[in-house]
Amino acid sequence: MIEIVRADITTLAVDAIVNAANAELHPGSGVCGAIHRAAGFELAGAGRDLGGCEIGGAVITPGFALPAKFVIHAVGPIWRGGHANERGILRQAYISIFEVARAHPGIRTIAIPAIATGIYGFPKNEAAGIAIGVMQLHEDAFERITACLFDDESVHLYERALARATPATG
Repeated sequence: MIEIVRADITTLAVDAIVNAANAELHPGSGVCGAIHRAAGFELAGAGRDLGGCEIGGAVITPGFALPAKFVIHAVGPIWRGGHANERGILRQAYISIFEVARAHPGIRTIAIPAIATGIYGFPKNEAAGIAIGVMQLHEDAFERITACLFDDESVHLYERALARATPATG
């Protein structure tokens, strides 16, 4: 089941939340900064121990002080006008999230923000279609996949993408 909500991802009682991370796994701004603040200083240490994450990839850490047991850190592309395979890299970041989650049998519920649509500048409409397509490809493996969004515009774009998408579009 895929659900779309406008909420603070750090407050959700799910098995794992996804951090829209930077490649260094450092505390950042936006969703990344909020997750680091809510999880506590241990999250930054866990990121340092991992040594970063490739763009389009994902890695996992404990959730520390968060309600979620795990944080999956996914690194999306910086938008450069669409000429540097940004769409393919974003799709791979979402695929990587699910690969990491499936490797941890304790993860049955997962909340995912919009990856790369903040300071990385990825167009929200295109990102919503990519995210929903990949979520649909993996929804049978999880009890619940929550697209957790920050603003009404993103909620609307995700709802529209879900209404018109089929698993084949992922």
